Amino acid sequence: MRIPKELSKLYKKSLIKNFGKYEKVYPASTTASRLVPDHIKKPDYLSGLHQCIPNRPEIKTREQVEGMMDSCALASSILNKVHSFIQPGITTDDIDELVHMLTINSGAYPSPLLYKGFPKSVCTSVNNVAVHGIPDTRKLVDGDIVNVDITVFYGGYHGDCSKTFFVGNVDDKGIELVEVTEESLKQAIEICGPGVPFCDIGARIQKVANFRGLTVLPAFVGHGIGGYFHGPPDIFHTFNRYPGLMHAGMTFTIEPVLSHGREHTCILDDGWTVVTEDGSRAAQCEHTVLITEDGADILTNKVNFMLLGS
Repeated sequence: MRIPKELSKLYKKSLIKNFGKYEKVYPASTTASRLVPDHIKKPDYLSGLHQCIPNRPEIKTREQVEGMMDSCALASSILNKVHSFIQPGITTDDIDELVHMLTINSGAYPSPLLYKGFPKSVCTSVNNVAVHGIPDTRKLVDGDIVNVDITVFYGGYHGDCSKTFFVGNVDDKGIELVEVTEESLKQAIEICGPGVPFCDIGARIQKVANFRGLTVLPAFVGHGIGGYFHGPPDIFHTFNRYPGLMHAGMTFTIEPVLSHGREHTCILDDGWTVVTEDGSRAAQCEHTVLITEDGADILTNKVNFMLLGS
């Protein structure tokens, strides 16, 4: 339906009201990119050299799987530390500083930093920011939800996970949004295993979202991961026909983004921040999973990495 110009503002206000009680956010000022010591091993995309990305889903060796376990345990442990840090009054730049410090003190590189020009060490997406929010100086306020997306490069492997956190007292619709997003990820992981089509993941997530009256934002996909940050397979979170079957030894992320609103999003002028077109809140959660002989193991579900300087 086409909305007349004179009604467009009223229409947007009514949408916000129906989406719950929260503050619509826009990017604020940022600080400089943080530095990484020379002794820390850096991913090859920083050197300008050719990246070794497989052209098909990789079946990892035992040694590669062990490397992935370590990097994912580190990423998960840092995300767990962030959970206790988040409260009203801190900034997402404060989160970036914490993640950066914990990462380099553990001898790892924060994978997002300077990846295709991204200026920070972590992605932080608040309220109507769907993904790829750049940490800035806006203070988190009571009622916000904030996704923190952490990837570390440790021992030659990337570990990737994210979670949407509550800031203070969040309204019922915000709580519902986060809980259903987490449930969709949980159910998607439960169906994974050898011989399962990759496309079944999106079908399961879509069904969970539809049943609860939420929208999956289709523009964002999970991905294969290993010594490379992003590779095959692509993991779609809606109904799809992506070809191929899972096999033991494959590792990939599943990272659905759900919203109360419509599926349309916009990339802002910074080239990274993606917001919902209608101003609705979005929530995301993510795990890196390993396909095993009898199912799937969540590699980023462990917090047993000894963090230094925490």
